[in-house]
Amino acid sequence: MLDAHPSPTRVLQATVGRRARTRNTALKLHPDSLPPLNTVTAYGDDYIEINQVRYAHSVLLMPEGAVMQWPVASFAALGAEHFNMLLEFEPELVVFGSGKRLRFPHPKMTSALAERRIGVDTMDMQAACRTYNVLMAEGRKVAAVLLIEAAGGTGN
Repeated sequence: MLDAHPSPTRVLQATVGRRARTRNTALKLHPDSLPPLNTVTAYGDDYIEINQVRYAHSVLLMPEGAVMQWPVASFAALGAEHFNMLLEFEPELVVFGSGKRLRFPHPKMTSALAERRIGVDTMDMQAACRTYNVLMAEGRKVAAVLLIEAAGGTGN
């Protein structure tokens, strides 16, 4: 039988019970797990490791999506078309790892990126890997192109 006029104690018990149930099913403001992000996990003179998968060729990577082969085997072989590949991904910033040592591409090679207000930071491979990881962890839309030179392909 239903109480037409429940007692104050009964109302309080019902309210406390509702609150307790609500606390057990609290609203979550973040996902249970983050989506997998492409993270540089190791590097050496002739390889790069992303998410513990080793690559012995140049790569193009962004925080999300597939790690792609970047079709450049030496610094001397770089051309504007290699940097223009990045336009379709619309990154905020491109980190260019120029290999074992710091070498800058000619500005003509990156002019299409500059026209779209996409910055290009050039650094050696080790610095590029560390910088990419920091920017990726900050949630930035960063692209990294990391040059792994084929044996004998040291270029300039």
